[in-house]
Amino acid sequence: MAAHRKPRQRAFGGQAGRTAATLALAGAATATAFEGPAHAAPRPTAAQVKAQVDRLHQEAEAATEKYNGTKEKADTARARLNALRDEAARRTERVNAGRDALGSTAAAQYRAGGLSPALQLALSSDPARYLRGAALAERIGERQADTMAALRAQLVRIDQLRAEADGHVRELRGHEAELRRQKAAVRNRLAAAEKLLARLTAAERAAYEAATRAKAAGPAAPDRAPGSASPSDRAARSGGNTRTASAPGGVQAPTSRAARAVSYAYGAIGKPYVWGAAGPSGYDCSGLVQAAWRAAGVSLPRTTYSQINAGQRVSRSQLAPGDLVFFYPGVSHVGIYIGGGKMIHAPRTGSTVRIASIDEMPWAGATRVA
Repeated sequence: MAAHRKPRQRAFGGQAGRTAATLALAGAATATAFEGPAHAAPRPTAAQVKAQVDRLHQEAEAATEKYNGTKEKADTARARLNALRDEAARRTERVNAGRDALGSTAAAQYRAGGLSPALQLALSSDPARYLRGAALAERIGERQADTMAALRAQLVRIDQLRAEADGHVRELRGHEAELRRQKAAVRNRLAAAEKLLARLTAAERAAYEAATRAKAAGPAAPDRAPGSASPSDRAARSGGNTRTASAPGGVQAPTSRAARAVSYAYGAIGKPYVWGAAGPSGYDCSGLVQAAWRAAGVSLPRTTYSQINAGQRVSRSQLAPGDLVFFYPGVSHVGIYIGGGKMIHAPRTGSTVRIASIDEMPWAGATRVA
């Protein structure tokens, strides 16, 4: 029986061998080119890092406004849930008290009801008194029937309240899950920004941070001379009713409320940006606006995309101190206009409340609150 053997391969020799070797070396060089250092992405320049960091911070702020909106809904659902539970508890107490009263009356009637009404009348030493008591008992019976009907209505309402509360529990849980997702989105973008900054050299990082600090410091308030009182100090001394909004160029606020809002914003300068915060120790952009106008006696919504609809729209040429100025296509940033093309706003994580030009960011619109 013939043995099955694998044919022995012959090595290339001569010109064929040299050609094969050349192709193999070329292939190895190509593979090295794709897998080696040439394949690594080039290190971004400082300008590219800054652009990417700015974009990530803007995305983080947009996510922050979504977080603020969801938190507002969650707070509303939680308050409604607590109110429903309190009402159900109060109604349950009334039902239990009514049941106890009915039980006492029923026990008394049972103890006195051993004889028939006719026999009780016949044996009574004072029939007139008995008849008066019988009439009273009949009225008591009617009241008991009314009480029973009221108790049944209360029980129906308690069931409705509990069902409504269950719905708010589900709503609240949905909002809380959304809050966790939005909080993660903010943190992820901020972490990505920090990771990008970590790729800068020590000198580049120092230059970047110096530029950021200089920008965050903003210009000094032009209407304040050294040693003079701040706008917020002047507003406090006058009871907050000043009509001068302490704006660049001496621009006056159109109303005393607008002046108080602007004065509050001046008083917040230098406080840190804290996403999701509305003061008094830190603010995000919409939180600062809400707090400033609350100090002026006006309640505003929590988010930028709600605040822009909280008053009358105005054009850039019509701006007056106290107006709300909005930026970016998604209306994700807001500041308080103070006149002279300037605003006070809370820029982003790592910065502080400051004065800035309204030309710093893409314009989205403006609203006059009062």
